[in-house]
Amino acid sequence: MPLPHLDRPFDYLVPAELAADAVPGVRVKVRFAGQLVDGWLLERADDSGHTGRLAYLEKVVSPEPVLAPEIARLARAVADRYAGSLADVLRLAVPPRHARVEKDLCAEPAADTPADTATTPDAVTAAASSAGTPAPPTVDVAPAPSAGAAADAPGPTGAAPRRAAPRPTVDPRGWRDYPAGPAYLRALADGRAPRAVWSALAGEDWAARYADAVAATVAGGRGAVIVVADAGDLDRLDAALTDTMGPGRHVCLSAALGPARRYRAFLTARRGGAPVVIGTRAAMFAPVDRLGLVAVWDDGDDLHAEPRAPYPHARDVLLTRAQLAGAAALVGGYTRTAEAQLLVETGWAREVVADRVTLRARTPAIAPTGDDPQLARDPGAATARLPSLAWTTARDTLRADAPVLVQVPRRGYLPSISCADCRTPARCPHCAGPLALPSADGAPACRWCGRVAAAYACPECGGRRLRAAVTGARRTAEELGRAFPGVPVRTSGREDVLTIVPGGAGLVIATPGAEPVAEGGYGAVLLLDSWALLTRADLRAGEETLRRWLTAAALARPASAGGRVVVVADGALAPVQALLRWDPAWFAARELAERRELGFPPAMKMASVTGPAAAVADLLAEARLPDGAEVLGPVPADDERERMLVRVPRARAVALAEALHTAAGVRSARKAADPVRLQVDPLSLF
Repeated sequence: MPLPHLDRPFDYLVPAELAADAVPGVRVKVRFAGQLVDGWLLERADDSGHTGRLAYLEKVVSPEPVLAPEIARLARAVADRYAGSLADVLRLAVPPRHARVEKDLCAEPAADTPADTATTPDAVTAAASSAGTPAPPTVDVAPAPSAGAAADAPGPTGAAPRRAAPRPTVDPRGWRDYPAGPAYLRALADGRAPRAVWSALAGEDWAARYADAVAATVAGGRGAVIVVADAGDLDRLDAALTDTMGPGRHVCLSAALGPARRYRAFLTARRGGAPVVIGTRAAMFAPVDRLGLVAVWDDGDDLHAEPRAPYPHARDVLLTRAQLAGAAALVGGYTRTAEAQLLVETGWAREVVADRVTLRARTPAIAPTGDDPQLARDPGAATARLPSLAWTTARDTLRADAPVLVQVPRRGYLPSISCADCRTPARCPHCAGPLALPSADGAPACRWCGRVAAAYACPECGGRRLRAAVTGARRTAEELGRAFPGVPVRTSGREDVLTIVPGGAGLVIATPGAEPVAEGGYGAVLLLDSWALLTRADLRAGEETLRRWLTAAALARPASAGGRVVVVADGALAPVQALLRWDPAWFAARELAERRELGFPPAMKMASVTGPAAAVADLLAEARLPDGAEVLGPVPADDERERMLVRVPRARAVALAEALHTAAGVRSARKAADPVRLQVDPLSLF
């Protein structure tokens, strides 16, 4: 049941007429507290051990065993890790049933039937709604394995014995640029479980490298699950896998597919019809036979964080899955998160990086506009939105018939405006929300309530003239179009995301994450408005800024081919230094050291408790927090709620999650009116 105090298995008798269909993993209907509710059949047994009277299963909704035993164990582990209930995790793990899809596929035999689904008609008990097996250890306390250069170490304890077979031939292709890359692929092909954190080079075809790793895993007789952040990355990976392995060897699983297509892809994977599943975070629970590799690309993207309870992160789910299944793991990106750095520093994974010679040969020439030499030549560079260095770089690149990418953090036209006379921010007279201009001739409108403020007057000075406080992507495209007449100007953002642009002269104005690939690479990349990223009140502001910069800079040509990157920022800042040297590992180590000193995740485990003040206080009063727990706050949250933070050492993470879940169960058992949101390892703390 989805209630915390009912997060446990319940036993039911199986009627004789349902015995053939009532196998572990099927959806069922049962009577609970007088109501007919949905459930999952998790186990068949000859004896319940329950001394009271048992009710019977009402119905087997479908004979399709959609919940694989491995996924049931994983769901229980994820629920325990995130202080959630198994029912909530299973809602994320298994897509809603689509009867017509099952009917269409019913004539197709399953590729492989799990051995534990065989039952006998005289089995008399069934569990519904929750697994009830103890949660295995998570990656937080996992022993250190070997990977990369040490990939020849034996597999994890408990892995199934492998029969001797000739070593498959694997072509490392682009992995040769990384000293540990070929050894990592050999370990995958040999059926071992190496774990790696990969820092991709500028201009790297990351999708092709992931396809190589998947092909090596499949050559070793095992399957793979790959998770990416968005549809654009999924399309690139889909094309790369098709080129490497041929059609029909993988399925794509994404919530954007729609109910029917998503359920069809899920059933194909569950029946063993494809050894590889790729997708967005919906694929992190995808069932795959003989799982050999889990991988995530760009784990710092906030799209990997599930917005529904219990709010798991795709990276952590996949690493937990690798630990439970004895599978290999690959965490890759142009940048490196503090969480990935922790995996390296604890020895759970090994880094796969290029040497400095290869790195210098592949990176573009990168220059800041805020260092002393630039300020000496152009004193206005400290305040100019487009300093002379950025302007001349764009001009020279366009003259060389090469495209220019301009990254702008804010979308829209003028997303923030202020009084032109006294500089007071323009606010909505109705809700005090920020006013924005949708176009050059549009009237100011509120970004919160949508009301138009055509007759706006500044409450401080009475002025009616407005000026730009923040410039968006569309206004930037308009200004650059006037500065470079006759040059094609394209925009890529939330409303219209481009995937590829021609390699000739042209300007591409894009928001972070919407940068298209240019044929042959960009001749120049301009990173504007750095203050909008660096000054955010967020623990991950520097990390996120570097991630966005490196993602854009990776699309530029190498310096030997004329590729240049200009970042409008002070060259002394740590994220800028990491960009100049293309050294995300250094920045991640620095970031992790600072968080360890201050007691922030991932060096410490932290949980947020959000809700009405009285409800938050009630839950914390019920919780038996582990020794050493610190309660921080309260801090304001949205909708007149408040947030308390609970911090413990990583060794007490399991105890913290258990204490919070138990306290939530006490409140739900007495039907407390005000809900409280529990979130372990939240992306945002403030």
